[in-house]
Amino acid sequence: MSRLGIGVIGVGSIADMHLGAYAANPAVRLMGTYDIDADRNRAKAETFGVARAHDTLEDLLADPEIDAVSVCTWNNSHAELAVAALEAGKHVLVEKPLSRTVAEAEAIADAVRRTGRLLQVGFVRRFGANTQVLKSFVDGGTLGEIYHARATNIRRIGNPGGWFADSARSGGGPLIDIGVHVLDLCWYLMGTPRATTVSAVTHNRLGNRANVTSLSRYKVADYDPTLSDVEDLATALVRFENGASLLLETSYSVHAPEDRLEVAVFGDRGGAELEPRLRIVTEQHDTVLNIDPQIDHLSFDFEEGFANEVAHFVALCLGEAEEVAPVGHGLEVMRMLGGVYESAALGREVSLT
Repeated sequence: MSRLGIGVIGVGSIADMHLGAYAANPAVRLMGTYDIDADRNRAKAETFGVARAHDTLEDLLADPEIDAVSVCTWNNSHAELAVAALEAGKHVLVEKPLSRTVAEAEAIADAVRRTGRLLQVGFVRRFGANTQVLKSFVDGGTLGEIYHARATNIRRIGNPGGWFADSARSGGGPLIDIGVHVLDLCWYLMGTPRATTVSAVTHNRLGNRANVTSLSRYKVADYDPTLSDVEDLATALVRFENGASLLLETSYSVHAPEDRLEVAVFGDRGGAELEPRLRIVTEQHDTVLNIDPQIDHLSFDFEEGFANEVAHFVALCLGEAEEVAPVGHGLEVMRMLGGVYESAALGREVSLT
């Protein structure tokens, strides 16, 4: 069996999920890592049994034993690194979001077309078992035509600070970080229709909530309690060319009684909740039925999701699979995210066509 040589660019916390999944995949050889922190780079390479901890990005991209790379860096470097890897002849798995802006996403899409290499966007929740099961019901017509969706990802005390709270590096706050997950899942289950308009509002009132010490939170390595120029909350209505609609609400920091995650889609023959756990609703013989699928994980399991995502990327690069999260999908999601920020800034609905 052919084995794929893999390199990982950026070995911060999210890279552990990639490195672990690659290390467990028998079709992979982990050949190289690169990170701007040389000590961390060497330590991660040793931990995951990587062949080489490269001293420079150029060395990694020139390594003939590396066929494909994961890009696991700050959002502001996704476009530059993805394009450089594509031009070096590597296939690319880039963490979500694809980029900070639509223009950067378009540059990546152009590089994919120009080089003929493959690029998979890191929409990892598409690869969860719960998503895959629900997608089979949707594709089988159980829900009929999906005409509406709800996408919610709310944290009470969830601003990680550091680069996540610095718009120059992140491109935005909870919308581009955690909102993108639920937006993409709804859109994917809806059949990826073309978005036509967005009407949105964002708020920036609460910052890092550094004063709150009663609840634990994740803090990124460069956390600074004084820094947060991103939105606290974003809410939007997206309309699509087929007449469907999507309601989005996402926040790092809001005075809610609990964190809330919801992904729900509604069709003319049935509906479903994907998160917080998979449930399907339909009708038979003039009777409403709640269907509870019997699977190991009714909500998203991160280890399983990343293992499936990486396995699909490896199979794609080896010519054994078809694209599930292509660059075009990443570009369309960025257009919706960009539309949310534009609508909020202008205080009116904007057109995406």
